[in-house]
Amino acid sequence: MEVIKIYKNHSSIYYISFLHEKCLTSNFNSIIIPSLNAAFATESILITYSDTMDNVVFDGKWTDRLEWKQSSWDKISTTNGDTIHIRSAHQGDFIYILLDVVADRSIDHLSDRAIVCIDGYNDKTSIAGVDDYCFLASLDGKLGFVYQGGSSLALNGNFKKIQNSDGFIGVGGKSDLNYKYSLIPHASFEFKIPLNLFGRSDVYGFYVLVYDASGNQYYSWPVGIDPDNPFDIPSPSNWGNLVSPDKSIPEFDLPILALVPAIFLVIYFTRMKKLGLVK
Repeated sequence: MEVIKIYKNHSSIYYISFLHEKCLTSNFNSIIIPSLNAAFATESILITYSDTMDNVVFDGKWTDRLEWKQSSWDKISTTNGDTIHIRSAHQGDFIYILLDVVADRSIDHLSDRAIVCIDGYNDKTSIAGVDDYCFLASLDGKLGFVYQGGSSLALNGNFKKIQNSDGFIGVGGKSDLNYKYSLIPHASFEFKIPLNLFGRSDVYGFYVLVYDASGNQYYSWPVGIDPDNPFDIPSPSNWGNLVSPDKSIPEFDLPILALVPAIFLVIYFTRMKKLGLVK
């Protein structure tokens, strides 16, 4: 697998992982440049397809050193100089996110938590709408929670808790010797997010927040977009972008693709019959 450095700005270095050599062709510029133009307008994280995400063991950490290797990697430098590592990928009907919070070494059971938010329409509204979702995981928590915008109450940033969608997972854990970035035990979080909640797109609104309870410290992306209190969620208008530069998230499942030639065959023979060329 090749890991290619795309660009750097004041807060982070962005990478995209290419899993197949065919990505390194003359089509490279046509795939990447439009996303980079959008990225300079709004802070963006690039997500890639991976064929290994269905092998992830959701225990809130790197189960082994290869588990999250085939995913995009973003190293985020926060305003106080600390670092968070974000790994992201998609496969099938899910988006996969790993948050590696090397600065949070206090390990506060159930009090340390992380939120990943996605704006399905990426319309950057000032008030969260029904297309905005946030996913919460607590350290050592066995069950994550799903929140949807559109609530009439300003509490929690106009988000309300809804029933967890099938397949959703949000867990937090403590790192061990399998970690690449720090051997000192620290908090980390894993998410498996169903695409059926907000649909498929090549660009989503995206926000990440981690709360270190013992230090009352926030770690966020975009950097510096912190809430007024641990239970609040900042406005989607301040979120960044999650970009699929190869436009692979709006993928079709194989059965749907198999129908395409069949449909063309039906159309072809129907026209031939009308012309009297087929009996």
